Amino acid sequence: MKFTELLAGAWARNDSLLCVGLDPDPAKFPAHLKGDIFRFCAEIADATADLACAFKPQIAYFAARRAEDQLEALIAHIHARHPGVPVILDAKRGDIGSTAEQYAIEAFERYRADAVTVNPYLGRDSIEPWLAYPDKGVILLCRTSNPGGSDIQFLKVGSGGTAVYELIAEKVAKEWNPDNKYAGQLGLVVGATFPAELARVRAIVGDLPLLVPGIGAQGGDIEATVRAGKTAAGAGLMMSSSRAILYAGRDENFAAAARKVALETRAAINRYRPKNINSPADSFG
Repeated sequence: MKFTELLAGAWARNDSLLCVGLDPDPAKFPAHLKGDIFRFCAEIADATADLACAFKPQIAYFAARRAEDQLEALIAHIHARHPGVPVILDAKRGDIGSTAEQYAIEAFERYRADAVTVNPYLGRDSIEPWLAYPDKGVILLCRTSNPGGSDIQFLKVGSGGTAVYELIAEKVAKEWNPDNKYAGQLGLVVGATFPAELARVRAIVGDLPLLVPGIGAQGGDIEATVRAGKTAAGAGLMMSSSRAILYAGRDENFAAAARKVALETRAAINRYRPKNINSPADSFG
């Protein structure tokens, strides 16, 4: 099953556009976990899996603590316990040739992620090694949620005054995807903090999936984001929230607290999109 097919299944089954980010900081864990990264993330995943369309572990939070083996175990756990929810490895890799091939092996063969975030700055040949895995998603940075993204992404290029982020969207939708060859693989990262640019990207790329960081702790407006980025069918988005969900509770009930915030966030998102009448009931035990 291709990544976008897996994602579409999660959108429909869980009636959700919420992507739960997994950015574990042991300093913020409940005391009883004693810094156990795998257990913290696994319990969050188990508590929110039926409310999410995807999980997004950020590799730096694991690698900085020599916890790559726990990241492997976490992704394996999610696949085993929640096989319909895709895992996006947030790595933002970007290189060419044999180095890009090794990064792809890392993401797709070592960690067995369903998709990965990639930096397109080096151009099309830096993307091709990732596309050699036809069932995996490749989500390219386009208009990021940080204020400094404007330093480069909003610069105008060419005689038509196209912004860099618009150029990336056009290349991903057309030039880097000839004859829809990579349908089911490509997506873009566009921040919730820039709804006007999000709407512009949606207009360029059609129904391509968009990973949208910036809601939750970063303060992105949920209504503006959904209205700007959803497809005609009311889907097309993976709206990522990390800290607001992960650290909703600091005691032994942290997973239940995370679930409560995830449930509220999903409801807030769904307020602005067509309702799925087959939405599953809330049941966490």
